[in-house]
Amino acid sequence: MKPLSTKTAGFTDSIIRRMTRISLKYGSINLSQGFPDFDPPKAITDRLAEIAPYGPHQYAVTWGAQNFREALARKQKHFSGMDVDPDREIVVTCGSTEAMCASVAALCNPDENVVIFSPFYENYGADAILNGCHAIYIPLVPPDFHFDPDLIEEAFKDPKTKAMILCNPSNPTGKVFSYDELKIIADLAIKYDIYVITDEVYEHILYEPNKHLYIAAFPGMRERTIICSSLSKTYSITGWRLGYTIAPPQITDRIKKVHDFLTVGAAAPLMEACVTGLNFPDQYYKDLQAHYTHMKNLFVDGLHRLGLRCVDPQGAYYVLVDISEYGYEDDYEFAVDLCRKVGVTGVPGSTFFKEPVKNYIRFHFAKNDETLEKALERLADIDIMKK
Repeated sequence: MKPLSTKTAGFTDSIIRRMTRISLKYGSINLSQGFPDFDPPKAITDRLAEIAPYGPHQYAVTWGAQNFREALARKQKHFSGMDVDPDREIVVTCGSTEAMCASVAALCNPDENVVIFSPFYENYGADAILNGCHAIYIPLVPPDFHFDPDLIEEAFKDPKTKAMILCNPSNPTGKVFSYDELKIIADLAIKYDIYVITDEVYEHILYEPNKHLYIAAFPGMRERTIICSSLSKTYSITGWRLGYTIAPPQITDRIKKVHDFLTVGAAAPLMEACVTGLNFPDQYYKDLQAHYTHMKNLFVDGLHRLGLRCVDPQGAYYVLVDISEYGYEDDYEFAVDLCRKVGVTGVPGSTFFKEPVKNYIRFHFAKNDETLEKALERLADIDIMKK
């Protein structure tokens, strides 16, 4: 038999999804894969039930149903101040995962460079590989996860560098980039003619006093920014797989073509149901922020009471816990043992770092109070992990 693709030879399975399978094996509390255990907004599921008998059940327009794109454009204008043409600047995708990969494919040629902050969501490196690109990793330095602008400039100077991926708020760090940090990135992107692909799926999950700023709205950035996001986290519908890109028309036209050959289109009935969510008033997003602030405080404060050292997140719903004191050289071994011995599942931090960092484990806290309290009760026994 001829050998398989060398491009994907180095791929492993997703460690995040693997930890979910291990969690199921041991009956552990799953704080690894970032999905909630509470219901989506009732108005959205009611709308889905209402349309279930009569549809739409057939293909929508490839780049997304008209009413969905119009509602999304209105929402984006409301929160970012940017005017978005629903017909020429939006593509609805099968989750933000497809949005990211399609964006890299639309922008980059094989052997060109994509700049990625480390730690990073594991798909970004795979997106570069699948599109034949080279990833250049810029470290975010704990505990505040700041970056060195000189390293970004050095990467941008390379004539092969085409784009940067920016996750804000960040998974896994919970970092929310400040105006000054985004201005540095924007100025360098303009200076060296670099595209910025943003992952903004946690844009509405923030903790005071942090604010989400859209780099696409910075002067000179609209024409070189591709916004990638999804409805998964904002409306607690991770299984619906509805994502999107917002980009200038000439870039959107190329993303449309890539998307057409990747997945054809997103699910028509789910788009119809989610128009309801896209039209929610401001109070929904205020309540969402209050809801996640409560969960963050419950869980992170609980970790502190247990004496666990962790990085207080500014946004998103993840927390990195320092496991240095437990004597493990391999954080994956620690994660499996924690699942088996303590009954709580996290993700080994090395999954997210390009650097040889093995002293973190990531938990997510998008869970109801009962789940989080039970997890904290089990973590009270974490000293049994010490070697």
